[in-house]
Amino acid sequence: MKLFIILGAINAFLSVALGAFGAHGLEGKIEPKYLEIWKTGVTYQMFHAAGLLVIGLLLGKVHANSLLASSGWLMFIGIVLFSGSLYVLSVTRISVLGAITPFGGISFLAAWALLVIVAVKYL
Repeated sequence: MKLFIILGAINAFLSVALGAFGAHGLEGKIEPKYLEIWKTGVTYQMFHAAGLLVIGLLLGKVHANSLLASSGWLMFIGIVLFSGSLYVLSVTRISVLGAITPFGGISFLAAWALLVIVAVKYL
């Protein structure tokens, strides 16, 4: 499905841009601890952007469209919740935002589990 390829490409682009911003725009402006948190958000965003691209490519080849689409949406939600909460936490230091991050992690895990199911059943 073209949508997941687009979402994957946009998130890969944003990951590179946010990584560069963190390295050049935030270094020295936020504590190293928060810069590491920012980098974690960037890393996970890029991994899951690649996952979205894979899902988009598989959607045209596999008959498990609903499982793949669910996996894609869970990856996208995971990016927003996990990486998004880490970015905001890094620049605001509002620690309560850390409570949102695990929900993104659970979304990532569920997305990958669905992808395993698709691979076992349909590939």
